[in-house]
Order: sequence, then C-alpha cells, then structure tokens
Amino acid sequence: MVQKGLEGVVAANSAICFIDGLQGRMLYRGYDIHDLAAYSTFEETAYLLWHGALPGPGQLAELGGQLHAGGTLRDEVVDLLRTIPRDAAPMDVLRSAVSCLSAYDPDVADHSRDANLRKAVRLTAQLASVTAAWHRIVNRQDVIDPNPGLGHAANFLYMLGGALPDPEHAKAFDIALILHADHELNASTFSARVTAATLSDMHSAVVSAIGTLKGPLHGGANKDVMDMLHEIGETGNAEDYVRVKLAAREKIPGFGHRVYKTEDPRATHLRRFSEELGRKSGDLKWFEMSRVIEQAMADQKSIACNVDFYSGSVYSAMGIPAGLFTPVFACSRITGWTAHLLEQYADNRIIRPMGAYTGPTEAVYVPMDSRPA
Repeated sequence: MVQKGLEGVVAANSAICFIDGLQGRMLYRGYDIHDLAAYSTFEETAYLLWHGALPGPGQLAELGGQLHAGGTLRDEVVDLLRTIPRDAAPMDVLRSAVSCLSAYDPDVADHSRDANLRKAVRLTAQLASVTAAWHRIVNRQDVIDPNPGLGHAANFLYMLGGALPDPEHAKAFDIALILHADHELNASTFSARVTAATLSDMHSAVVSAIGTLKGPLHGGANKDVMDMLHEIGETGNAEDYVRVKLAAREKIPGFGHRVYKTEDPRATHLRRFSEELGRKSGDLKWFEMSRVIEQAMADQKSIACNVDFYSGSVYSAMGIPAGLFTPVFACSRITGWTAHLLEQYADNRIIRPMGAYTGPTEAVYVPMDSRPA
C-alpha cells in the first residue's frame, strides 16, 4: 500500500533524535529537549549530536576554538558573495556558498569519519558566517570576522549587527539554535541522507538539505508567519483574520505538524522568548497578536502551533530580518544534518524506494506521419 508522503513509514534506524508526537516529547541522544534548553549550550548540543555523548570541559573548549577558526571566510568566498545580485534569495545564496566552500575544504577528498567530523564543525561555523556576511553585503557594510571571545550564538549576532549583542538576545538565540538543531527524519534531513547514501560527499548532501529546507512547507514557514502578522496589522484584527482564512479553507502558517498531536515542545520555549524579548523592547504587539491567533486556532480547529509560529517574532526582536529566518534555521539544523550524515556513512545502503506505477501499459507507438496535426 502506498503511503502518500511516506507518512508513517520507517526509513532508517537512528540514535540521534526521538520524537513522541502524542506526548509532545523530543530527545537528542536520550536527553530531553527541555533539559538541554535549560542547561546546555548550542556548542555542547552540537557535540552531543555528533559524538553521542556530552563533552567534557576540554572537549567543549576545543570545539569552541574549532568553530571560531572555521568561521573566518576565505577572501575568495566573500568575493563570490559580492558577485551575486543583492536581490537573490538568501537560501539560494547559502546553497551556492556551500558548493563553493567544498572547493576550499582541506578534507574535501577524505571521506573518513574523522574528516567528516572536521567538515561538520567547519560547515556549522561557515553557514553562520555566510548568512551574516550576505546580510552585510546586501546592506553595503563591511563583512565582520568572528570574535574569539564570543560563543557561537553571540558571534552570529555580532557578525550580523556589528556590535556586541545584548546578553539576553544571545542567550535566547543560543536556545533557539538548540531547539532547531535536529528533528529526526524531517524532509531536509531525509534528502541529505538520500544524497549521502549514494556515497556523495558531505557538502553535496548539505546542498541537498538546504534546497529542501527552502520550501515553504518546511523551513520557509517562519517567514510566512511574520508576513501574516504584518498583513493582520493590529491585534484587534487577528481573530477575524483567522476566521476568514479558515472559512476560505486557507492554511494559517505555523500551525499543525506531521508528527505532533499536541504542543510542539520547541514552541513552548519560543513562546516564552517572544513575550520576554517583546517586553524587553517595549513592544509586545507581535506576541499579543500571536496569542490571539493561537487561541483562535485552538478554539476553531483544535490545532496547536509548531516551532515556526513564534520563532519569527523572537528573531525579529533580536533585529534579524525576516529574509534570514530560513538561513538561520539552516545555521542550526546543519548540526543535525551532519550528525545524520555521519550515521548514514557509518552503516550505508543506498536509499532507493519503489514507486507504484499508475500510467498506461498498452500504449502503441504511432509513426510521426500518422499522427494528427
């Protein structure tokens, strides 16, 4: 029997991420996402995803140094970014940049686990640097190298804005990166594993993942949420907006999930940050509007929001423009992608499902001179 969209089909064994959609639980390597959000850092979580265990102090410090070293972009890569039209889609830029980065990676021809681990660390650093550099190039500002005194999340905000970030923003962004780091066999992770299963290289697999994440049914939804909030305009318009859209059988972005039948555990934290950062800035408009929409969806459709719904307002409060929301998603998910790639390479079998043919089986070839004009 065909399962449309492969819904419910188990396609791989994995020890990286566990999701219980009925209970709203998500674990990385056995650790509850709520505990990681409360106590961990993005660097520590990345190490956990790649190595299967939490790092010791020395291992964490070493990873921090590697991320900083890997985050300084070569002049050739920055020059390439400057040649791209400034109205290009940021995800297209990120995809092209990863292809370019492969040409300069010292381990490009080495497919051992150790080499792929080094590439995973470099790609994690580089995606953040490329995203920040592209923003500054578009705005005709100088590209900024990472600051060795800052962690990964704070460094992204520093490279983006050109100033040391607010500590509360840096902490909230660090947790947002943790929340987005992996999510089992989501569409982009699956496409990355399909590419790796052919024994193609890690950079090629990440390019596949970026192309998949670009779609509005996957990573693009957080920008759609902010576009919706701007369209609504005022909190007082939100409930009627939802009613009209649902009556027209149109979707409300940021709601529903293939896996979760209750609240997405990641949304729990992002809702809190949306309120806290909005209150800090003195502007709770987006949060209050979001709460009205969330309640209206619960009342009218009994559907909970997902990770995308509040992430946009959180990023906006930090000064991250909406066009960068999906690249920022990639800057986090690169750790999950590469963890899955390491797992795929370690126990590989080419992924080649069957299709149920629905076309004709008795077609008769008609010569050209006998076909109707």
